[in-house]
Amino acid sequence: MDTPDWKKMNNLIPAIIQDKSTREVLMLGYMTTEALDVTISSKKVTFYSRSKDRLWTKGEVSGNTLIYKDHYLDCDNDALIIMVEALGPTCHEGEISCFKTELGNSLFVLNQLEDIILNRFNSNKTDSYIKSLQTKGIKEIAKKVTEEAGETSIAAVTNDGRVISESADLIFHLIVLLKFMDLSINDVTNELKARMD
Repeated sequence: MDTPDWKKMNNLIPAIIQDKSTREVLMLGYMTTEALDVTISSKKVTFYSRSKDRLWTKGEVSGNTLIYKDHYLDCDNDALIIMVEALGPTCHEGEISCFKTELGNSLFVLNQLEDIILNRFNSNKTDSYIKSLQTKGIKEIAKKVTEEAGETSIAAVTNDGRVISESADLIFHLIVLLKFMDLSINDVTNELKARMD
């Protein structure tokens, strides 16, 4: 790979952060040679903060780190794309991306749902449907997944207008099953990614 032209922008290069699996642009930051070196060696994306005048690792406070996977230089050697795996929302406003995109908001809802399910599992609320499923155990949860899969199939075949709502029920119960088994929707998407290689 060619060497970045650090002098062109006073030793700072814009770094576009992109999700390796979804290809969504998550944020824009700036890097120095040191920031890029730290990013590659630590596998945690590290920027140069122009306001703080120092290096900062994304997620050093929030825990929402960006795991470095690869990087590419543009044709003018003055901008980078950093491919990452995002551990949590990238934006400080709680969104998956700093750019308000439909893709990011729709994908992040599954992670939000996982958090809600896990919180209900860990709560003492007796009136929670999720807690009642947890109490009944894996057989009841698996039964609900089978039931919702059947209802989704019937809705599709009969074209009765319920395919979206039944699909939502199916995905919800599938995520409950995954969380009960200490798995996550990311485990499923990682398997899908592996099958595309």
